Amino acid sequence: MTIITDKMTFGGKSLGKIEGKNVFIPYAIPGEKLEIEITQNNKDYDNAEIVKILEPSSHRVEAPCRYYGKCGGCNMMHIDSEYQKELRKEILIDIYRQNGIDIAEKTEIISGPDFNYRCRFQLNDGGLSQRKSNVVIPVEECLCAENKVNDYLKSTAEKPSIRPSGRSHLFGSSFSNEELKIACEDKNEKGIKLSGGGQKNKKIKLKENHYFSGTVASPENTMTVELGGHKLSFDVRGFFQSNLFVFEKVCRLITSLLPGGKNILDMYSGCGSISAFLTEKYENVVLVEHNRDAIVFAEQNLTGTKHVSYGLSGAAWVKTCAATLPPFDAVTIDPPRSGMEKEVCQWLCASKIPLILSLSCDPATHARDSAHLIKAGYNLKQMYLLDFYPNTSHIESLAVLELPQ
Repeated sequence: MTIITDKMTFGGKSLGKIEGKNVFIPYAIPGEKLEIEITQNNKDYDNAEIVKILEPSSHRVEAPCRYYGKCGGCNMMHIDSEYQKELRKEILIDIYRQNGIDIAEKTEIISGPDFNYRCRFQLNDGGLSQRKSNVVIPVEECLCAENKVNDYLKSTAEKPSIRPSGRSHLFGSSFSNEELKIACEDKNEKGIKLSGGGQKNKKIKLKENHYFSGTVASPENTMTVELGGHKLSFDVRGFFQSNLFVFEKVCRLITSLLPGGKNILDMYSGCGSISAFLTEKYENVVLVEHNRDAIVFAEQNLTGTKHVSYGLSGAAWVKTCAATLPPFDAVTIDPPRSGMEKEVCQWLCASKIPLILSLSCDPATHARDSAHLIKAGYNLKQMYLLDFYPNTSHIESLAVLELPQ
């Protein structure tokens, strides 16, 4: 059957209609005429695959990656880079519009290199998982990976057996003087255990008003990078940004948007990568992060600055600590994919903090949380699409929310 695609949707599939029913098609581009095959029939929509491209988009290009379409990673490499950015921007605008918020004239794109940008990488049994399959592809190169990662993939391509079995975490970047770090996960009868682990439940000796204990990571799993003059250390097995070219720009953007002052809150602070930049403009930084192992690194990364760290969930911090602290001049908040905890969102809505910089790795939950803040009286002054993952449909964003003067 034949279809003309209309627009791209969240997740990277293009949408068209057949007899009024929505059809979602991967690897298609808006405006293309396609011959398709329905692969999944549902009550309200169908999924399909391309059989033949009858009238291609002018933005369609030949994907340069030999694994494209097989590997489960990239899904927009068949589109020219500039149009990719515009499509991700349109998806973000559309999701906010569905939540009653118009950001069409307020959205800017913050981007970096289109290739060789990814410093954090995961392998499964020495390769990458094939799309819609448990089959492992023993890749020799990833066009999105930084050079240190690709050097490893190329040097082990002829002897894939020397790559770790199970899941392994690779980190290598031009932002670090260190060589590539590889940390493995070992399967055992009780599940999965991280090898080379730290000293569990060790109490960290801290100054007064730092509220947590955590795990000390072993040196072989610790990496240090330098961003904007700040040295940041972290455990390669935990979360850290994968695109440091864009992340450095984002940190500088955040500092430029903040007026400075006495107290600022960094909610869901991780290892303090954003907090380190906040210390440039605020007298005191308060960090809240439920992952106490990450907070251990934050303490190291913020040595010599005035700050207070809480190893608590956002909800627990709101319940037990928020009311005991002086007023905040501003907040940066970067929640997980599920968005702000309900208690945190409610507290922010009632807080009357003048400026909130809200980051997110999921546009749907970001729009939901932004809608709550707008209803509470905040104005969404500016939106930024943070283009961390070129050649994919992944979208991250930064919303600037202000209380009217």
